[in-house]
Amino acid sequence: MSTRWAIGTMTGTSLDALDASLIRIDGSGLAMHVRVERHVSMDLGDLRPRLRAACDGHALSAHDLAALALAFGRLHAECAAALAGDVRVDLVALHGQTITHAPPVSWQLVNPWPVATRMNCAVVSDLRGADLAAGGQGAPITPLADWILFRHRTPTAVVNLGGFCNITWLPAEATGPEGIRGADICPCNHLLDAAAERALGQRFDRDGACATSGRDQPSRGRALDLVLDRAAAAGRSLGSGDECRSLIDQLSDLPPGDLLATVCGSLGRRIGASASGSPARVILAGGGARNAALVRSITRSATECEVLTSEAIGVPVEARESAEMAILGALAWDGIPITLPAVTHRAASVARAGLWCLPGN
Repeated sequence: MSTRWAIGTMTGTSLDALDASLIRIDGSGLAMHVRVERHVSMDLGDLRPRLRAACDGHALSAHDLAALALAFGRLHAECAAALAGDVRVDLVALHGQTITHAPPVSWQLVNPWPVATRMNCAVVSDLRGADLAAGGQGAPITPLADWILFRHRTPTAVVNLGGFCNITWLPAEATGPEGIRGADICPCNHLLDAAAERALGQRFDRDGACATSGRDQPSRGRALDLVLDRAAAAGRSLGSGDECRSLIDQLSDLPPGDLLATVCGSLGRRIGASASGSPARVILAGGGARNAALVRSITRSATECEVLTSEAIGVPVEARESAEMAILGALAWDGIPITLPAVTHRAASVARAGLWCLPGN
């Protein structure tokens, strides 16, 4: 059985950090077996405000955007080289930073050439583009990679608690990807971070410590509940304009702990209800899985399900998305369509995913 080594990278819409995972791949195509070997998170430093300005739609010149993409590519190259160490990497898959997503328009900004030059291996980026060109939403992009990584634990709902929450439903006893479903649910860390900034003057509520000390006030969260319910029922991928951060203004008179607890309560009710049903277990991943108050709220609402984090089964919660970018890159390299028509609503046929930089030798 052939072995390949791949690195995947991810920065979510909440701009927490640049995450990168090194995975070992045995086999190829849908039969591949994957193990997450190691993971790093690299601080975005002075790139964070520049990326945030781009994400928020601030006017930037063509030169400024190109310079930002280049600097971001250089950070990716530094991160990939540090993560690889003495491993000879075969492939690096870059998600890039989503600075706009309103299908069919979507842009995951990154210049891949610094990575290709530094790593001297195949580098793939723009993994959503082929799906968008085929009429799809380009998201959620991870359900097939979720199946590769977690198929031994079906039936399962894999819940990503990132800037937006999305869920993959993996059916029981599936011998192939048929029956996999996925959907964007609602904004998640966008709201948590906006609440932390309003209540604490901080970028986030570390481990949900302040939220855990407060009291959820469901009566005050009803307006938020309605917005989250509408987002879940929209039946489309969520992106630019769906962050709903201004809703936090309606809760600004609450004590900090109660404000954060109320946001966690609303999110937990919506996400838990979406994850419930046939799955025997719910696997939580993403930065929001570190928020104890949010996890507790989801656990209460995900009825008759075992709720655990991906870390409990060997995948650090911050590593799941970057590891799955590496998986998607490897699937695309093997000629496998990486998105599912039932999830993104693309046409049945699709070009091979990704823009590729190939090594010179």
